[in-house]
Amino acid sequence: MRRGGDVLGRRSGSGGGGGGGARQMKQLGGGAAAAGAMRGLPVRLSMALLVLVICILAIFSSIGVHRPSNSVQNVAVTKLWKPADSGGWRASSAPRSYWPPPPTETNGYLKVRCNGGLNQQRSAICNAVVAARIMNATLVLPELDTNSFWHDESGFPGIYDVKHFVKTLRYDIRIVKSLPEVLSNGKSKKMKAYQIRPPRDAPLSWYTTFALGKMKQHGAIYLTPFSHRLAEEIDEPELQRLRCRVNYHALRFKPHIMRISSEIVNKLRAEGHFMSIHLRFEMDMLAFAGCIDIFTPEEQKILIKYRKENFAEKELVYRERRLIGKCPLTPEEVGLILRSMGFNISTRIYLAAGELFGGDRFMKPFRAMFPHLESHSSTSSCQHMTAEQLCQYLMGHRLYYGFRTTIQPNRKALAPIFMDREEGRAEGFEERVRRVMFGSKFGGPHKRARPESFYTNSWPECFCQVVPENPADKCPPDNVLEVLESQMQGEESDESEEAKATPTDIIGLTEETLI
Repeated sequence: MRRGGDVLGRRSGSGGGGGGGARQMKQLGGGAAAAGAMRGLPVRLSMALLVLVICILAIFSSIGVHRPSNSVQNVAVTKLWKPADSGGWRASSAPRSYWPPPPTETNGYLKVRCNGGLNQQRSAICNAVVAARIMNATLVLPELDTNSFWHDESGFPGIYDVKHFVKTLRYDIRIVKSLPEVLSNGKSKKMKAYQIRPPRDAPLSWYTTFALGKMKQHGAIYLTPFSHRLAEEIDEPELQRLRCRVNYHALRFKPHIMRISSEIVNKLRAEGHFMSIHLRFEMDMLAFAGCIDIFTPEEQKILIKYRKENFAEKELVYRERRLIGKCPLTPEEVGLILRSMGFNISTRIYLAAGELFGGDRFMKPFRAMFPHLESHSSTSSCQHMTAEQLCQYLMGHRLYYGFRTTIQPNRKALAPIFMDREEGRAEGFEERVRRVMFGSKFGGPHKRARPESFYTNSWPECFCQVVPENPADKCPPDNVLEVLESQMQGEESDESEEAKATPTDIIGLTEETLI
C-alpha cells in the first residue's frame, strides 16, 4: 500500500503539510459555489467532490504495488500524517531540452471524443495534447462524453478553465474552440473531420504515419472513442512531461467548482487532522468485479443484471476473483486495516464515496470502529454532488505536489488474511495486516510497477533533483518559461517577415476560432 488507497489519503489541519493542502487545491482546482449558485448546474459537478478528494485525497481504488517485508516495520501513525521522504526530488514538468514552439501553420485539425468516466476523460485530454504535438496539429477543444454512467452533460468549458488551459499550453500546441468554416463553391460551411477509431494503446508511430496521413488528406480528423488510445509507457521523457503539464497545470477546474471543495476542505481542516477515504463499494464497481456472493439473492440479481447490460460476458468465480485482488474491500475490512495500523476511534474520516451498495448494514461495523465520520452533505451547503472516480489522478496529484501520504491496500496480499479470519483462523491477524500495509512506499519516490499507471506515479519523468546523481535528472533553469517565450516570439517574428516577402496562398479558410 502506498502512502497515500482501496485508497486512503490524509491531510493535516496544521503544521506538517497543512499549507501544502491549500496550495495543492489551488493547483488542482478544487471547490465551487454555495447552494444558491449551484441551482441548475449539471450533475457532474460531482466533480467538486472529485476535486476535493484530489486535494484531500484518499481514494480506495485498485490493487496496490506490494513490496514484501520479512518483519513488521514499526511505523508510527503520527508520521503518516506528514509527507513522505522526497529523497531530494521535486516536481518538474518543464522541458529540459530544446522545445520549439508550435508553428503558425499546422498539418490540420485534431478533434477527439473523450469517453468513459473522468479518469478516462482526463487521460484522453492529456493524450490528445501529445498527439497534436507530435503531428503538428491544431487541437480542437476536446469533447467530453455525455452518455457515460454518470449521465452528465457538462462539456469541457463547463468543467475546466478554458483560458487557463490554452494559456498554459501555448508553448506546446495550438488550440481552437471548433473546426473552422471553409469556402466551397463560393459558399461558407463548417469543415468536416474524417472519423477514425484509433487502436487501443496505439504507439506514437500510428499517429505520425496513419493518422497524420489522413489528416493531410482531409484537413481534419475526428478520433473516437479516445479512451486509452495512446500507449502510457512511451520512451520519450519530454512527451511524458508534456502529459504532466496538461494533467497537473493546464487542467484547472472552474472557479465555482474550486469554491465548493475549498468550503469542504476548510471546514474539515479547521478541526485538525482528517483522513479521506473512497470505499469504492458501489454498484458499478462490484458488478464489474463480479464480486456478488456476499449479497442477498435480490441484490445479486441487480448486480448480475447491471453487469450484463454494461460489461462483456465472462464467467467469474467469487473466491478466485477475491484471491487475485479483484474484489473491492468491504467497509468493515477497511476499518480492520486502519485499526491494525494503529488508527484509533478518535480518527476523523471524510467519506468521499457515492451510495454504498447493500445499504447501511455494510457501514455499521466501520462506523463502530470509527464514529467520527463526515461526508459532503455534512460539510457543504451544496447538495447537488455525487461521488466521482478520479482514483489514479488523486494519487498522482498527491505524489506530484509534495509526496503526500496515500494508503493503497494491496488487496491481493490481504485477501488470504481476511479469508483465514472468516474461517476462524484469526491468530496473528493484525500483525499480518501490518506486514502488508507497512511494506510499501506510502507516496514516496518509487519506480512504477504494474498495475501502476503513469497518471498514478509520474516519477521520475516529471520530477528532478537540484543535486542530481544522474545529469538527466537535473532540474531545468528557473527562467525556462522566459526561454520558451523568447523562442515563440522569435518564431512568430520570422514567420511574419516571411509572410511579407511571400504572397499568401488562399487556402479557403474564412474563420478560425483561436482561443
